Amino acid sequence: MTLAAGSRVLVVGAGIAGLAATQALARAGFSPEIIEREPASPDAGTGIYLPGNAARALHALGLDAEVAERAVEIPRQRFFDHRGRLLADIDVSQLWAGVGPCLALGRAELHDALLEGADDTPIRAGVTLDRLAQRDGKVAAELSDGTRGEYDLVVGADGIHSTVRRLAFGDAPARPLGQLAWRLVAPCPPEVTTWSVMLGRRSAFLMLPIGQGRAYCYCDVDADSGADRSPERLPELLSEFAEPSQAVLESIGYVHVSAIEEVALESWVQGHVVLVGDAAHATSPNMAEGAAMALEDALVLAECLAEVAPIPRALAAFESRRRPRTDWVRAQTHRRDRTRKLPAAARNLVLRTVWPRIFRANYAPLLADA
Repeated sequence: MTLAAGSRVLVVGAGIAGLAATQALARAGFSPEIIEREPASPDAGTGIYLPGNAARALHALGLDAEVAERAVEIPRQRFFDHRGRLLADIDVSQLWAGVGPCLALGRAELHDALLEGADDTPIRAGVTLDRLAQRDGKVAAELSDGTRGEYDLVVGADGIHSTVRRLAFGDAPARPLGQLAWRLVAPCPPEVTTWSVMLGRRSAFLMLPIGQGRAYCYCDVDADSGADRSPERLPELLSEFAEPSQAVLESIGYVHVSAIEEVALESWVQGHVVLVGDAAHATSPNMAEGAAMALEDALVLAECLAEVAPIPRALAAFESRRRPRTDWVRAQTHRRDRTRKLPAAARNLVLRTVWPRIFRANYAPLLADA
């Protein structure tokens, strides 16, 4: 069975992956609809960094101008020790030249731009997926609002703790990576003009400008999932770092705290159900590639469904194209985490001497189109 124009597609999740998939599928002539478990916009309140391949994917979706006008262009990534001494300064605008600019903005602003791109698609908020059943090339879905529907395809874009993954793929939970992260938005210190991270003994503190006088701040620490994850712990964590980290404490608002986890599956496809974005291949955020991988997933999925038949073969083609790229990103996150966990003196020596070369190697395959 071919996914013909007008075929019914249910996209579960209205975050980055879901809205991008909806936009890509609609542009390819399909008829997606979305459900979202949150009653309001997900992930509003923090920030996000988009490397050049994310900007390229946004351009392919026709959303680059809408995102760029909300964003700050990030020309460099700077790495410091916990005392604020520079270890490495990477020209990311040169690295991604010819691909796309590196951008930073609030997650709410990115979400708004994606919503504008999907404004012709029905979105039901505050609705969850309760049951899935497949028969004769159709997927029957029962939703929490009491409605039922029959779809030609279900796209699980519902994040790292995906309901679609649980219902269609069985017990495949995300696995903890031994880190906790605190995320917040604060007034941007004047000295923070680009992506800037300080590396401590067991923790890191990142700041980057996201416009309108704001900075996105991210602090993580090596810890098991049972460790104290209260927002009130943030002053203790930041006490290790030089200024301007302490300035952040003067105006703390909403703080999002979570364990860092990853998802690694044998397959992202089950019949006429497919996973995309973090539901399929979440990783540590140290490559900042989560959004880019989700945006690329959306484009490749729509392309495969438009060009390959039947649907299971199209989904297999999608996974075959995407898996080497997402596996590469996961491998690089593990490599970076190992570097971070070196004794401080050894880690700092690596960053001062060979980090620019390693950094370029981390991203080299991603310079090519997805």
